[in-house]
Amino acid sequence: MIKLALPQDLTEIKRLTESCAEAMIDKGINQWNENYPSKEKLAADIDKKELFKLVNTENEIMGIIVLSSAMDKEYLPIHWITENKNNLYVHRLATDPTFWGLGNGKRLMDFAEDFARDHQYTSVRLDTFSQNKRNHRFYESRGYKRLGDIFFPVKSEYPFHCYELVL
Repeated sequence: MIKLALPQDLTEIKRLTESCAEAMIDKGINQWNENYPSKEKLAADIDKKELFKLVNTENEIMGIIVLSSAMDKEYLPIHWITENKNNLYVHRLATDPTFWGLGNGKRLMDFAEDFARDHQYTSVRLDTFSQNKRNHRFYESRGYKRLGDIFFPVKSEYPFHCYELVL
């Protein structure tokens, strides 16, 4: 089940992102670390009612996703397929490594795309770390088009690829 995250979920969500970061680093993907996403950033996502959690029958959080209608300034240089209005942005998709391989990333993206359609968004946009080749294949297999790169020098010297799915 996927539902809005609540303030009382923050500690468990932060633990999940830290576990996810450690597991990615073990695979040579230095995208996240213990400082990103920060507890403050995750709390702000919860306060804005943009952070959703995937829970199992025991109510354990297996994954998270942030869905926002706000376009970050870093995306301005990208030549998007659709006009810069009425777009849904995906951020901070993470699944608990304990549950990797169960299709939870797919479930969260299915939810994001259904949410976008249900709310009449024109497209779904996101960025993913250029060194995370598995993510590239995942998004491209879902019909996302790679459009350009942005940089977050504080996070990495490598670019992040921007993708868009027109609905």
